[in-house]
Amino acid sequence: MDWTEIKVTVPVERVDEAGAIVSMTVPYGIYIEDYSDMEDAVLEIAHIDLIDEDLLARDRSKGIVHVYISPEENPNEAVSFIKDRLIAENIPYEIDSILCKNSDWENNWKKYFKPMPVGERLLIQPIWKDKVEAGDRVVLNLEPGLAFGSGTHETTRLCLEAIEKHITPGCKMLDIGCGSGILSIASLLLGADEATGVDIDKLAVKTAMENANRNGFDESRYTLYHGNLTDKVHGKFDVIAANIVADAIIMLSKGVDEFMTDDSVYIVSGIIDMREAEVVSALDEYGFRITARHEEGGWLCFECKKK
Repeated sequence: MDWTEIKVTVPVERVDEAGAIVSMTVPYGIYIEDYSDMEDAVLEIAHIDLIDEDLLARDRSKGIVHVYISPEENPNEAVSFIKDRLIAENIPYEIDSILCKNSDWENNWKKYFKPMPVGERLLIQPIWKDKVEAGDRVVLNLEPGLAFGSGTHETTRLCLEAIEKHITPGCKMLDIGCGSGILSIASLLLGADEATGVDIDKLAVKTAMENANRNGFDESRYTLYHGNLTDKVHGKFDVIAANIVADAIIMLSKGVDEFMTDDSVYIVSGIIDMREAEVVSALDEYGFRITARHEEGGWLCFECKKK
């Protein structure tokens, strides 16, 4: 079974931030190369001044984050997610994927992505799998492609489960960092009248519209924007969801209330548990109260209302 190594090279002063982003893609850890203080660290630990010449030749200005993606996961999705979040945080980067063995890994992950019930009313159906009996569930036909959002990651599932509670007939939904469109398209299937998605990645916007069309929605009910939240999005929404990283949630929460009514719900996910206090503090500072907290596998999702 083949694994994929992803190497992310960033300025050394941003390597910890990049590591936090990369760690969101896997549950089992990463490792970081950082040689910026190599001599001091060696002297402190070993009290010697003899260091291998190859190590001395390493670029001290760059740090490298390594992560390995198992065959059960989608390496393309992980790469797309990492790129989107590094761009959102203005972290310069280079990214490489290396197959640990020879295999067609671009499609290999698909055999592990099976139809999956989420919450009480939704079934995620990969388009390349045989249709399964959905019962009373609505079916979301999905091809995530290179965009983040297949429903297999805890952050996406938590967000979908929270959204399901708040979608009512005729409501309007906003999906910030829409990726594959899974959250906004699910909202339409669950009864929303209109949905809007926005993403900084052009490919994500294209993928989201293709997925919307697969599920019977066109521009009359589904609007997509390429860019940042405040570039083109306008109006008020009943349900707003942001399944992104903690830093982006903190930044967005300062101005997202302009898109909300007094009764709107703001759902944020993609928060690793070690960043909980920072996010909670920011939400409080910007006028939100947390009405529900959900956790799975070290990831958090909050449902919020205006104070």
